[in-house]
Amino acid sequence: MTYQFCPTCGTKLQPHDAGDDGQIPYCDHCQRFWFPTFADCVITLVATPQHEIALVKMPYLSTQYESFVSGYMKPGEVPATSAVRELHEELGLHIDQITPAGSYWFDAANVLMHGFIAVTEKQPLVLSSELSAAHWVDAYAAHQYMFPDQPGLAATELYYRYLKSLQ
Repeated sequence: MTYQFCPTCGTKLQPHDAGDDGQIPYCDHCQRFWFPTFADCVITLVATPQHEIALVKMPYLSTQYESFVSGYMKPGEVPATSAVRELHEELGLHIDQITPAGSYWFDAANVLMHGFIAVTEKQPLVLSSELSAAHWVDAYAAHQYMFPDQPGLAATELYYRYLKSLQ
């Protein structure tokens, strides 16, 4: 989000030189820069030691394609804590191991996605109200359910990173 008015006092912001950052919205009244902000999300590929991946269907994203558990971070959370929380909230999973797997910009939603690969023993999937379906799928067959490959798509990047780790 690029600010046009000061969130503190409501004054219309004016471009002001902020050194290497260039022209940044500035409040003359509060004497403060308002740098653009964006949300942080997590996306987690969760797999079993037998190389099965949990895929979920989120109807607000697609009625056709499946993906991995994702969600917004809460204030004060670090990404790994958020990822573990989301897996528990959306699928009822308890995670044995979680590893950072990159960060990805999702332009359509203006969010920074922190990627993770989690490993856990196979457990029943308990769906939250945000999901319409979820199932364990053989890792090598998961691509047939997922969004078509696109450069920069976080789920695609995580999926191929996971497959590479199996070699």
